[in-house]
Amino acid sequence: MLQKAACIQFDVQKGQIQSNMDLIFNYLDALAQDGVQLAVLPEMFSCSFDNEILAVHAGQTPEIVESLCRFAGKNNMAIAGSLPRQGKAGILNEMIFIDTTGELLAGYHKLHLFGLTGEDDFYTQGNEIVCIDTSLGRIGLMICYDLRFPELARSLFLKDAQIVIVSAQWPSPRKEHWKILAQARAVENQLFMVCTNRTGVEDNLQFPGMSLIVDPMGRILAQGGDSGGTAVADIELKRVAQFRRLIPCKNDRRPDIYG
Repeated sequence: MLQKAACIQFDVQKGQIQSNMDLIFNYLDALAQDGVQLAVLPEMFSCSFDNEILAVHAGQTPEIVESLCRFAGKNNMAIAGSLPRQGKAGILNEMIFIDTTGELLAGYHKLHLFGLTGEDDFYTQGNEIVCIDTSLGRIGLMICYDLRFPELARSLFLKDAQIVIVSAQWPSPRKEHWKILAQARAVENQLFMVCTNRTGVEDNLQFPGMSLIVDPMGRILAQGGDSGGTAVADIELKRVAQFRRLIPCKNDRRPDIYG
């Protein structure tokens, strides 16, 4: 069965929750009319890295999530993306996954904080790998810098993920890495990658968009441009099982040698 997936990329305005959410719902409305069943938003889609007042923004997260749950249930669309969440030990960069029923199935907390931009000064590190059963298949969750760590992607593969979704604010100077890593993770783990990146400029850093949907063979099914918009492609999950039968990497692993 074909499922239509979409990446929503835009210039996330720092601290401007209302304008960001208004734009997001405009995109979601258009995608719902097009029959999209999975929409992935960028990293920190509600407020970007407005780090000095994160607690204020995190206070609005429950209301934002509730509004997305209502939309998802009404339109039979799964929605994912990351935003700040208040945790017991501090603020978490949390990727939510809302199923097509409107139920919030999971919150994944970013495992790898990007010290180069001071994320570790403002956010609490996650400590759990998240792979969930959804109405669209078995899905693993990752956020931006996580993409550079093959151990995490392999863990999701070993947990039988069929799709891995990524929300990111990945900068233009390393855009080729973004593309190469997304394709590599798809090929080495024999699954679909749905990777959304933001556009625009923030704190003198340019973001290229270039959101990607990649199949288990590493073929790019859809790619966003360098401005706001969507990248949409059909995903056929039976291809995951077909490719894993063709090249049975999981069966041929040597954990007795390399763990």
